[in-house]
Amino acid sequence: MEKPRPRLATRLTDLFGIQRPILCGGLMWLATAEYVAAVVNAGAMGFITPRSYPDIDAFRDAVQRCRQMTGGKPFGVNLYISARPGENEKMKLFLDVLIEEGVRHVETAGYSPEALLPRLREAGCVVVHKVTTLRHAQKAAAAGVDAVVMIGSECGGHPGMGDIPAMLLAARALEALDIPVVVGGGIGSGRQIAAALALGADGVLIGSRMLVADEIWAHRAMKEYLVGLDETCTTTVLRSLKNTYRCLANETAAEVARLEAAGQSDYATLGPLVGGALQKEAYESGDWTKGVLSLGPAAAWCDRLEPAAAILDRLEADALAQLDAVARKRG
Repeated sequence: MEKPRPRLATRLTDLFGIQRPILCGGLMWLATAEYVAAVVNAGAMGFITPRSYPDIDAFRDAVQRCRQMTGGKPFGVNLYISARPGENEKMKLFLDVLIEEGVRHVETAGYSPEALLPRLREAGCVVVHKVTTLRHAQKAAAAGVDAVVMIGSECGGHPGMGDIPAMLLAARALEALDIPVVVGGGIGSGRQIAAALALGADGVLIGSRMLVADEIWAHRAMKEYLVGLDETCTTTVLRSLKNTYRCLANETAAEVARLEAAGQSDYATLGPLVGGALQKEAYESGDWTKGVLSLGPAAAWCDRLEPAAAILDRLEADALAQLDAVARKRG
């Protein structure tokens, strides 16, 4: 029996074979097989972050478990392309595993994925690349990616140096590109999804909004702290290193900002505060004061702890209600 057409059908739902025009982007330490399977089973697309696992065998095991938990439905893997050659040697191993294991949906981020595309194309992969400027979106489209995510300054993690809002970037990209365009950064409500679709975008990418999902393994105390935060809960650090990072406004972020203001701009000084090990420790312990923890203002919509499917259900229902309300006003 043929699947019903998605209620919010776009080029993105067609491209990924999903029921909702929502990508749940890779989350360092948190986008595990369990979380990604829950997202996929709820009709969206998720991406396992290989760097969240201690070694290549653990990553392969995660891919295999995710395939079992989804009953064979397609799911994705995130490939972060680093400026450091040594890190990209690991990424090539991740690429080997995902292709060998039959993963055909890939989210790339960081530097250009151009060098990876011939192999991904040969394997039949669908590739969506995250960018923070129109120039990089155009370059990625010319290289042959299937879709781009325009990441605005509101996003948790690395929003680039431009301080340009997501909706503005997406509007510019829609005027310049023929491939599907996705809005990423600060998206946490159905109203915003409706606005993105009305803009002409093919979908949204969300991250921070999903941090209170039951399938996110972070300590319950961490997730409970997120509930009740408002849109002022984040800050940016590391601009002095030309590596701007949006994160939870906590004690560690304040210390990093103090050091930067005092003229410190080297990893030898800042590294112990911003390193991934401290982030992981915070997620494990629930001590939200520790680490530079990726977070965007969309956390303002984290109002309860619940399954990923419930979050996605509410987002879609709210988007449909808003689109219906607009249609009634115009009709």
